Amino acid sequence: MALTLEEANRIAQGALAKAEELDVKVSIAVCDAGGRLISLQRMDNAMWAGVFGSQGKAIASASFGRPSGDLTERADHPTLRGIVAAEGGHMFLGQGAVPIVRNGVVEGACGVGGATSQQDEDCARAGVDRL
Repeated sequence: MALTLEEANRIAQGALAKAEELDVKVSIAVCDAGGRLISLQRMDNAMWAGVFGSQGKAIASASFGRPSGDLTERADHPTLRGIVAAEGGHMFLGQGAVPIVRNGVVEGACGVGGATSQQDEDCARAGVDRL
């Protein structure tokens, strides 16, 4: 089953609700399993760079099927550097995104950018928990 727009928007809304609870301004990206954007939300007054961070972390999470923060420690490994370069440099190997997994299959990821790395991940998890 593919992630639908309605589901992606529900995930984004969950992440936005968590950001409001934490009193942070973020951008939320939800992508499919191939890293292609389905939904993007940017809160009023959120920094513009968070748009890129949220998408890059979501792409990394979807690609590897794990939270993007799990990749940070190995981000300088030649293989991971090569994958990022081959993919076009859109993938960010930093904390802030979690995969969307149903029935053991990675269907995409939710990435958040604009707050601390931990707050970004907390928002992403809250979003995915809405699915």
